[in-house]
Amino acid sequence: MKVLVVSDSHGQDLHIAMALDREWPVDAMLHLGDVQEDGDEFGLILAGEEVPLYLVRGNCDYDVSIPRVQILELAGHRILMTHGHEQSVSYGTRMLAETARENDCQIVIYGHTHRPEIDESVPGLLILNPGSITFPRQRGREKSYMILELEEGRSPQAQLKFFPAGS
Repeated sequence: MKVLVVSDSHGQDLHIAMALDREWPVDAMLHLGDVQEDGDEFGLILAGEEVPLYLVRGNCDYDVSIPRVQILELAGHRILMTHGHEQSVSYGTRMLAETARENDCQIVIYGHTHRPEIDESVPGLLILNPGSITFPRQRGREKSYMILELEEGRSPQAQLKFFPAGS
């Protein structure tokens, strides 16, 4: 299963459309918050395609119909999705890892920091952040997203993807 993971688009969907063009076909899309538009309207980017879209609400989102946290089971992997601001991810991922453990998740995916990360330092837990597809904050300031490959009975594979600075 090929999953496109994005975060912090802040109402600008051009790079999401570009990522979809680059990576098509995908089996699902996860958005980790700071969508800053109506979740139904955001789904129009996938119009005509049978792709499940999972969203969580970020600190800049005001559509209360979007959940703050989602727990998904995809291809036999239990995944915790959150924006991360409520778990203080700007100060580290300890609280996020604890929340994932409490919910029996093997993967936790968050946004908020606008900095991409693949962290395998916690045994049995994969901690992921795709960075920001619109306003990156890491060195080089490249807009980023993630491809997550999931297969039942196999370790998940995460790959960060970048758009050149200035694109």
